[in-house]
Amino acid sequence: MADAEEDFSALPLPDRFVHKNWKVRKEAYEAAAKEFDLAASESDPVVRQFIQDSGIWKGVVGDSNVAAQQEGLKALCSFLQIAGTSGCTRTRGHTIATIAEKGLPSTRPAAKQNALEALMLYVETDKPDPVIEELLPILSHKQPKVIAATLDALTQIYHAYGCKTIEPKPVLKLLPKVYGHADKNVRAKAQELTVEFYRWLKEAMKPLFWGDLKPVQQQDLDKLFEKVKDEPPPKQERLLRSQQAAKEAAAAAPGQDEEYVEDEEEAAIDLEPEFEAVDVMSKVPKDFTERLASSKWKDRKEALDETHKVLNVPRIADGQFDELVRGFAKSMKDANIAVVSTAANCVELLAKGLKRGFAKYRSTIMNPMMERLKEKKQAVADAIGTALDAVFASTSLQECLEEILEFLKHKNPQVKLESTRFLIRCLKTTRDAPAPAEVKSIAEAATKLLTESQEVQRSAGAEVLGTLWKIMGDRNMNAHLDGLDDIRKAKIKEFHDAAEVKAKFKPKAAPPPKAAAPAGKKPMLGGKRPAPKKAAPPAAAPPPVEEATAPLAPKPTSRPGASKLAAPKSGLAAPSRLGGLKKPGTGLGGTASPRRPVVSPPPEETAPPPPQPRLGLAPGRGLAGRPLGKPQAEPVAAPTSQAPIGLSLVERAELDELRAEVERLRRSNEDMRGERTKLTSQVHELQNQNAQLIEDHTRDVLSIKAKETQLVRARSDYEAAEQTVQNMRREVDRLKRELSRQVRATSPPPTDLGDQIYTDNNGVGRFGDSGYGSQGLYSRKERFANGPTSPGGEGKENFDGSHSRPGSTLSGKLSPLRADAGSAKSSLSSRGGGRISPAENGTSRIGGGNAAAGAESWKRAAEVTQNLKQRIEMMKAKQGIGRTQQ
Repeated sequence: MADAEEDFSALPLPDRFVHKNWKVRKEAYEAAAKEFDLAASESDPVVRQFIQDSGIWKGVVGDSNVAAQQEGLKALCSFLQIAGTSGCTRTRGHTIATIAEKGLPSTRPAAKQNALEALMLYVETDKPDPVIEELLPILSHKQPKVIAATLDALTQIYHAYGCKTIEPKPVLKLLPKVYGHADKNVRAKAQELTVEFYRWLKEAMKPLFWGDLKPVQQQDLDKLFEKVKDEPPPKQERLLRSQQAAKEAAAAAPGQDEEYVEDEEEAAIDLEPEFEAVDVMSKVPKDFTERLASSKWKDRKEALDETHKVLNVPRIADGQFDELVRGFAKSMKDANIAVVSTAANCVELLAKGLKRGFAKYRSTIMNPMMERLKEKKQAVADAIGTALDAVFASTSLQECLEEILEFLKHKNPQVKLESTRFLIRCLKTTRDAPAPAEVKSIAEAATKLLTESQEVQRSAGAEVLGTLWKIMGDRNMNAHLDGLDDIRKAKIKEFHDAAEVKAKFKPKAAPPPKAAAPAGKKPMLGGKRPAPKKAAPPAAAPPPVEEATAPLAPKPTSRPGASKLAAPKSGLAAPSRLGGLKKPGTGLGGTASPRRPVVSPPPEETAPPPPQPRLGLAPGRGLAGRPLGKPQAEPVAAPTSQAPIGLSLVERAELDELRAEVERLRRSNEDMRGERTKLTSQVHELQNQNAQLIEDHTRDVLSIKAKETQLVRARSDYEAAEQTVQNMRREVDRLKRELSRQVRATSPPPTDLGDQIYTDNNGVGRFGDSGYGSQGLYSRKERFANGPTSPGGEGKENFDGSHSRPGSTLSGKLSPLRADAGSAKSSLSSRGGGRISPAENGTSRIGGGNAAAGAESWKRAAEVTQNLKQRIEMMKAKQGIGRTQQ
């Protein structure tokens, strides 16, 4: 077994990488990692071998054995550290997809970490875009764990390198698809990636994908955004190899590294979607100019509306738009505001579509648009203002500033106010800080606005100064703010604190490096005195490079004569100085020996020699034939010349201390500025929260008052309804009583009118009368007319014995079935006629004449009864007695 292992170790690494035994592969990966770590450069044979055979790495990162795969990923990381750009570009096509599918989802933390580090190194070594392009197809993988691991890796990559280094748009466009995945882990990782994007991009990223998300997902993301909203802006944690080289180059030139960092931080992130340019000139109406000259405003507006539809595209191909822009400029003077607004909208679309290509049309359209700002209708002013913003975005502040300043002096207050607001928007959106001369012009124009009679114009002038102050800083604006009173300064300070600008003034630090180059050349050209004058004043970093060798210069001054003789032979070239040092021997031998070991780098060694040639060239230019006594007279002058060099040690120490102090102060100022910015943002956030709370409280109070008003109204309605119900109840009771009274008046059973028919006025019954005589019917009629009848009867009278006369023989109602037949017989016999009950037919009979007369009387009585009933009904109808029953 041991022999077999020895044989395996003797195999070449590529053969062991593809061995069928996983242990052999694992040991090969470990051995390769050690060799890569010991390699000096990418040209090393071991490294070059694996660069040329790049396809072998696919099996390494996707090894079937997890233990071997872990070591293989580690070996790849070591390889990428030393392989450089060539190793990265050759291998990433074979490895990135496999790393994402098998390395990132690994159950071993070490293997997962190595896989992530390999992706980081691929990004760092070359360009990040190819790495992202290889990872994006993995987001459509069929296994959810692979997608989740890839999303997590993307989050880590963007967190380390930032969205300013890696383009975020390709990933942002795929986020809606990931949010629609069925696996919750995938959606959770997508949320983490989105929050990481929000840390870098804030609200600017939403137009790319926000509309494709569900409302619930948007709400969840908004809650997550609130947690990181107040965090300071993120910074790039890892640098690309190209950025590292640039930073090292900037560090080599003192004072440049800070600017490099600031430029990197302020680099703009382009999140605007890419669209294909559209040729709109072929779609513009051919008779646009003729229709625009029509006397009817509807025709002019229709022409502009059609052009607006044509121009409404994201990107417009460049072409000849002079005639179109002149038509828009002419429309700015139109009397109809609808035409003016439509023309302004067309200008906005054209400027946004052409972008920088619209700059050549600025002079044609900008002046008429600003002149039309006199329109008092706010909708028109807003349309023109939006169009002006689009025009400014296609140009620069320097190009537009002259016309803007002219309109700040306009006689129309409305034009002056809107022009000032336009200038404020320009200052906030520009990325190039204005020059000092432009700052002076803007400050003078804004200062004049502070004396306007209208408060809104004074506020606009103060906002201009505050925004300009934010861009230029305190040092550049103090001169323009000194003459103002404290109240105006306080107002300007408020706008300064609230302003958000994209440009920041940076003083140019280029002159110090330029001054350092002639300082090193002039000493070689000769002339001792001019060199110290130019080397002493600048307090920048380059002079110390020359002064570093100054402490070694006093030693050769003990033999000034030798240095003078050697000077002409040394010539103008610095390298010939070594040859000149050998010839004098005694005079410069002590000078050369200390300088070689102390200042070994050639760039620093070339700086000190100028003092020696200057000592010889100043007095001995063209006097090589002078006696040797003359040079000996100048040792007195030599110490004086070397005195400043000796004193420069103290100055250098002080200069270093001052520089260190300046650096500390600068860092302190930056920290204080950052802290102040953070506190200011917190104050603004608290103010916004306070305003929101006040608004919510006001809304709640108004809601409570509205509810109280509704409650009072409900109570009053309830009381009114209760009162109405009581009244209705009383009315119902009254009607019931009235109904019962009427019912009682009409409810007793009707009486037989036969008694009244056969009864005379004195109460004596008349059986033989027909009812049409002088007693029967008319006597009854008189009784109904003269007085009310008995309450118990309705059209009939009921009489008992007490109501009859004493002489009456009838004692009750006359009925066909009368029980007291004897009494009826007697009364009928006495009257000479009447009715005989059928019951009496069998017991008693009256004569034939009486019987016939009785039958006739009975018929008449029935007719009279019928007529009487009709009359009673008519009388009831007249008196309204029967209405209540209906």
